[in-house]
Amino acid sequence: MKKKTLIYFILSCFLLGIVGCGATTGSQDTKQTNTKTEGVETTNSKKVVTVTTSFLNDMVKQLASDKVEVQLIIPAGEDPHLYVPQPNDVTKINNADLLLYHGLHFEGKMEDILETKGIAVCKDFTKEEVGKMEEDGKEIIDPHFWFDISLYKKATTVAAQSLQELLPEEKEFIQDNLDKYLVELDHLQEENKKALEVIPKEHRYLVTPHDAFNYFSRSYDIEVVAPQGVSTDSEVASKDLADTANFIVAHKIKAIFAESTTDPARMEKLKESCAAKGFEVTVVHGDGKELFSDSLAPEGQDGDTYITMYRHNIQLISEYLQ
Repeated sequence: MKKKTLIYFILSCFLLGIVGCGATTGSQDTKQTNTKTEGVETTNSKKVVTVTTSFLNDMVKQLASDKVEVQLIIPAGEDPHLYVPQPNDVTKINNADLLLYHGLHFEGKMEDILETKGIAVCKDFTKEEVGKMEEDGKEIIDPHFWFDISLYKKATTVAAQSLQELLPEEKEFIQDNLDKYLVELDHLQEENKKALEVIPKEHRYLVTPHDAFNYFSRSYDIEVVAPQGVSTDSEVASKDLADTANFIVAHKIKAIFAESTTDPARMEKLKESCAAKGFEVTVVHGDGKELFSDSLAPEGQDGDTYITMYRHNIQLISEYLQ
């Protein structure tokens, strides 16, 4: 933890120094002539949009298609909670014509940097819409808003507005894409509800490694249980594992789920704890069966877009809990 905090601090100081010296000044034409800086390549003709996560990478591509060049900071498949900023991230941020990030402290220590230049796609969320949760006796903000499709639509609208300001000549194109995409998200919401109807009330418990599915819970009336808090950057306490195992046994939960960005060994430990109490539970993992929580899949794999990610999760949950 100390090593990672130091890296964040050094990166913050370095980046804030660059920004403070006027990285955003000068003409856009001058910025775009720099085609390669510190290993980050950009094109001469397209505006550069830098995004923090795979969710936003997909969002921008849905809205702007190939009208912009997208630079991704945290690679798809990596755990944002554990991500250590790289030297090229500074360049990506400072080369950006537009910088989009989640907000709600999802990017952790990086958020101080991002606020100096970027736009948080959650900026229009109301206090009532933002989820709260308790961790270590303190109330904290739940950043996993993308599991509430209504909030994801709101974030997508903010991204679209930002892209339209960046590319006023493509305003109609982006608006058309936004309108179509919002309809697709509405269809996804109805599709999800229908698919989850097969799960009986007594089986509507979703057990995952860390607390990433509370927005999902309030959207679909499925109670979520996790032995770890909102961040994956800590060891799971033995008491938390024991309490979760007791919950699984008491409610006769048939299956528990690993996540694509967490260690499945944690769920195997839960299985062992349940077995010691005389109860067998299935751990759903392997062969692409993990739930996506904090990242989409790498490009070309199942779940590499927001919609296919959600369908993947819903299919697994409905199949193993019904």
